[in-house]
Amino acid sequence: MSDPISDRDREIVARQLGRPPRAVRAVAHRCPCGEPDVVETSPRLADGTPFPTLYYLTCPRAAAAIGTLESSGLMREMTDRLREDETLAAAYRAAHEAYLRRREEIGHVAEIDGVSAGGMPTRVKCLHVLVGHALAIGPGGNPLGDEALAALPDWWAAGPCVPAP
Repeated sequence: MSDPISDRDREIVARQLGRPPRAVRAVAHRCPCGEPDVVETSPRLADGTPFPTLYYLTCPRAAAAIGTLESSGLMREMTDRLREDETLAAAYRAAHEAYLRRREEIGHVAEIDGVSAGGMPTRVKCLHVLVGHALAIGPGGNPLGDEALAALPDWWAAGPCVPAP
């Protein structure tokens, strides 16, 4: 599911983010261009701050495309569907629970116990997190992350988003 992060990967992620990455543990997904686009982070930053975002989307092209989706009202539509569709709500809750289990495997942080990210399990608050989760765990693991991912253009088509070190 994830690859150890190399010094080169860290440099790529720093270029993608425009700053040094924090609490990165592994590359959770590689873009079709070959570079990291999602990293797995520790549930606590080096300074002790709890960090609930386990899968962090780093590719600026993917992030920009997701921002366009967010501004389209898709998150509100998805949240409305969660209230109406019991099957979707159950699958989204299962994604939330899997997210929590994986983070707990890495380390317990009492301050964020039971809190995942992206609005899970009852609403959609951040498509960036849901897409990062969907990429990291693969198709079928997060239904709304999968939907958002399917709605994105091929952000990798022009090649790597940042120059290689």
